Amino acid sequence: MNDFDFFIGSWTVVNRRLSTLFAGSDDWQTFPGTSVCRPFFDGGGNTDEIIFPTLGTRGFTLRLYDVDHAQWSLYWANDRSGVLFPPVVGSFADGRGDFYGDDTHEGKPIRAHFIWSHITPASARWEQEFSADGGLTWESNWIMEFTRA
Repeated sequence: MNDFDFFIGSWTVVNRRLSTLFAGSDDWQTFPGTSVCRPFFDGGGNTDEIIFPTLGTRGFTLRLYDVDHAQWSLYWANDRSGVLFPPVVGSFADGRGDFYGDDTHEGKPIRAHFIWSHITPASARWEQEFSADGGLTWESNWIMEFTRA
């Protein structure tokens, strides 16, 4: 239930985001961010807000631990849409968190995969992959490298 305790606190973030999805692109946009994560439910949940100052946008994540299923649900929203996106669901094993869910991209169904890895007291890595073929192949499209502020 306390899998995300490592993430509580303030972070600086280096983002790399693929400019064009599902096009075989290797054009990545790099931009900074700052994030603050706060716990609730004695570790059974947390929120973080991330600010992307050069983009003029913000994002918000809600994480909830399902005690009965021993899984986390991660929900994302941003200030551009104000919509809570469908969750990705999963768990941690051997220092890595894998979370999967269904979503859409440009009106077409996709699978989403979030990966938490390289977790230390001072750093962590988050990566997002999408699949347009039901999970047969995956395209990495956003990587965040977190360093404790």
